Formats: sequence, structure tokens, C-alpha cells
Amino acid sequence: MSISAPIRILTRGSALALAQAKMMLTQCQSNFPDLQFQLQIVKTTGDKLQTASLASAELPKGLFTKELETALLSGEGDLAVHSLKDLPTELPAGLKLGAVTRRADVRDVLIYRGPDLKAGAGTAPGSVARSYPPGLTIKSLPTGATVASSSTRRCAQILEARPDLNVVPIRGNVGTRLRKIAEQGELDATILAAAGLERLHFRTGAALALQGPDVPAGLLGVPISTEEMIPAVGQAAIGIETRENDECIERICAKLHDYETGQCVIAERSFLEAMGGGCHLAVAAYAIVVGDQLQMRAISFLAGRPQRAEGSRSVLEPLELGQALARAVGG
Repeated sequence: MSISAPIRILTRGSALALAQAKMMLTQCQSNFPDLQFQLQIVKTTGDKLQTASLASAELPKGLFTKELETALLSGEGDLAVHSLKDLPTELPAGLKLGAVTRRADVRDVLIYRGPDLKAGAGTAPGSVARSYPPGLTIKSLPTGATVASSSTRRCAQILEARPDLNVVPIRGNVGTRLRKIAEQGELDATILAAAGLERLHFRTGAALALQGPDVPAGLLGVPISTEEMIPAVGQAAIGIETRENDECIERICAKLHDYETGQCVIAERSFLEAMGGGCHLAVAAYAIVVGDQLQMRAISFLAGRPQRAEGSRSVLEPLELGQALARAVGG
């Protein structure tokens, strides 16, 4: 493949978006050493709405993707890197999902103050902060505890398991949210994606202590099983969006694409599309490959009460599996 101009990789400017884009840049350079690649940062509507609640039903689809798609269509970039869970199921005419990377850890993580972060230590003036031992779970939080999350999916599943808990919105990047849990005594915990933490070089060490760049001391992190909390559609996968009919970019995407993850997220996104297509809907779905079968579980809170479904089909029938489960939960 011979191209003289650099291939432009579009990305948001957040720390997580840049980390993911740099991962793709490294893979592109490794697979195509004779080509030039460069990152190009685009500010999206979601980046500008720092005070808006992501749980609001009034927020538009494509909150974190629209401007990147506009740049693709205008030729200002050649491929866009997204957290796949943020990418709407309906793409603009002329664009397609060109590749899906191998999934990282799909679980969510409960983040809270450990016993080393004593009440009042590191908290805002006047706050009284409770701390908890390693191994805390949603079920073991005390009655009336406050969990901060702006994800409709997470909030719905938290309140289904523990209707006595107080769920409040939270905004900001990962570092900001970690500081809020450490410093704001009125907040007991938050929930973040394991994959995002990992890509930002956060990890849990001895006694589940959260470690990483500038992480507030005393925070703990406990992974939540997918049985307890079903992940978002496409969670932990990176999606590469491209223009249609671009042979050069298609060859690049073929090297980035992971087939099994791709089939799983086709099923999940098929379910989401049938439920209305918005990545902020109170629905969740998670598919895995077992032998030659796709197995998927899904939940919807759109009718005001949880409706669950699960099923399996051939790995070659992801669309049909997603549509079947959507029908089963009333989509």
C-alpha cells in the first residue's frame, strides 16, 4: 500500500479518548510501518456540556461522536476512534463501523473510600466521610448510602438491587470522579468501567487499593460481576468509524478488527437499535462466544420495571440474536 499523505486518526481530547487513540496509532504503525499516521483532536458536544447530566433523556444521540463524524464526511480525517459504547447504532449516510478491537475487561468497578481514608481526611470542609473495608459490594453498602453515577444503565441496575440507596449524578473525567469520591464526604461510591481504568493505567493492588497516576490515596476498587451488573452495549471495545468505499482504510481496519468481539457487539448493537438506538437508554446487553454459538443476556428498564431475556444463536447470526432478545423484553 503506497500513500504519501499521513492518515489522520480523529479522536476526542479527553485523557481516555487520547489513550485509546494512541493504542490504535501504535497498532497502525506496527502493522503498516511504511505509512504515516497522525492524531487529530476534535472537540465534541459532550466535551462542551461539562455540567449536563448524561442521564437526561433530552440529550441528543451522538453526544461524543457527531463532530468526529462531520470531520470524516468532510475529509478532514480518515478514521475516527470511539469508545464503542458511545457510538449510536444509526450512523450517518456514507459512514460505517470499519473495525472493532478485541474487548478488554468488560466489568464495571465499584470505587469507594477504604479504611485508610479516615472520616474527614482528604474530604471537603464540613463533610463527614464514611470509609469501608476491602470487598465492599453494592449489596453490602449501608442503608441510604449515596452512589454517584450519570449512567442510566448503572443507576437502574443499582436501584433494582438496592432501592434504598441514593443515586446522584456525577460528571468529569476519571481523575475528577476519583477526587470527588475521595474529597466529598456526602458521596459513598461511584462506578467506573474496568477497561477505562486499565487504559488510563489505574489498577487494583494489595487489598484492592486503587493505584495509578495521581490517584487519591485510600481509594479501593472492587470489580462487579457481569451477573450482578450487565455491561453497556459495546463496553470495553473500541470502534473505528470510517467512510464507506475507502479501500485503503478498509485494509487498515482489517488488521485492527477482532472477529469474535465484532460478532458480539453486532448482536448487542442490534438489540440496542431495536430498543431505540440511544446509548443513554436504560438498557444493557452482553454477548459472548461459546464454541460456535453466541450467548447473550439483556435487560431493559424502559417499561418502568426490569425485563430480562437471554438466548443463543449461531455466531453467524448476531443480528437475529439481538432482535430476538429485543422482542423478548418488549422492544
